Amino acid sequence: MNPPTATLTTPVTGGVRESGTGRRAVGTTLGSALVAAVAYIDPGNFATNVSAGAQYGTLLVWVVVAASAVGMLVQYLSAKLGLVTGQSLPEQCKQHLSRPARIAMWLQAELVVIMTDLAEVVGGAIALNLLFGLPLLPGAAIMVVAAFAILTLHVRGRDAFRPVVYVCFAVVAAGFAYQALRAPLGGADLAAGFRPRLEGTESAYLAAGIVGATVMPHVVYLHSHLTKGEALISGRAVPRLIRITRREIVGAMLLAAAVNISIMLAATVLAPTDTLEGAHAGFTAVTGAFSGWVFASALLASSLASTCVGVYSGQTIMSGFLHRSVSIWVRRCVSVLPALVVLAIGVDPTAALVLSQVVLSFGIPFALAPLVWFTSRRAVMGDARNHPVTVAVAGVVLGAVVSLNVFLLVTLFTS
Repeated sequence: MNPPTATLTTPVTGGVRESGTGRRAVGTTLGSALVAAVAYIDPGNFATNVSAGAQYGTLLVWVVVAASAVGMLVQYLSAKLGLVTGQSLPEQCKQHLSRPARIAMWLQAELVVIMTDLAEVVGGAIALNLLFGLPLLPGAAIMVVAAFAILTLHVRGRDAFRPVVYVCFAVVAAGFAYQALRAPLGGADLAAGFRPRLEGTESAYLAAGIVGATVMPHVVYLHSHLTKGEALISGRAVPRLIRITRREIVGAMLLAAAVNISIMLAATVLAPTDTLEGAHAGFTAVTGAFSGWVFASALLASSLASTCVGVYSGQTIMSGFLHRSVSIWVRRCVSVLPALVVLAIGVDPTAALVLSQVVLSFGIPFALAPLVWFTSRRAVMGDARNHPVTVAVAGVVLGAVVSLNVFLLVTLFTS
């Protein structure tokens, strides 16, 4: 059964409406691209990029660039699916997959949301501990309450979701631009980081972690939902919307890549460390107390913004795969419970962050494979289906992600 496309092909006469639609699309798609970019600078990225910079200097900068390029492609395909079909990726899965396959997809997607919340809540708790000395469990509870406050404004018609995300993104970007500028790196050091190379198994494992922490499956589901309202415009405007979306996603992903590179460059002043607490102590000792405060504040902003994105991803997944609505409050309580339990029983927070990123990396193929399939089918996308070159590139990316997951499994079971 093909998705309804009448609204996409209905002609619209006159130039006024088309022009207005274009202006509306620019604001909407740009906002969606920035929301998606937030998932690329979450606490998992902090942990992997800090470790890479502290242990290997600029060696793995090229990995951030490559992972960001993959993100551009994936987010573009997701946004295009929503624009053209008027449906999110989970809704497409419900329409085209068998019931057992759809239920399996939904269950793994829910696990993705839980692991995402675990990373964001734990990251926020660490930030509050670094800033104010709060124990981790009360800090996690504060993060949950803050997310509930934002949800309350949304439910009451005062949507604070996007403004909070944008402000937090700006805080993270400004914080690490400041940190990176303090790192005593020359142009030759930075240029060397863009040359693909590795130094042994440990650097390869860390490179895999960077990729796994960068391309987040939950935001692949969400992006198609954020753009699907634009499919109500005329078919004549859809190609223009796709071009606008492509440009804006590239810009947003480049900004996220610049932030991640800044995190890595800032960490080059540190002694080797694999914990956020160790990075904070290192920044404080090497570049002063203010630098430590900037690092912790950026971590808190990243956690809060990513938590907001995770909340909306959860709603998109539930309603899309099952066409059922569960109270957003109930969903939120269920999805954050594992994070609170992990901290309550005394699990090392950095170990919990690493575990969440490993689980998320295994969720990428489950989102990417159907996304490539749907966006490549004429029955779904019409003339907007993927070009054969895009299909080939996406296939290479999917194969690389699966290989990454195999590498992570082998490393985990042999270490």
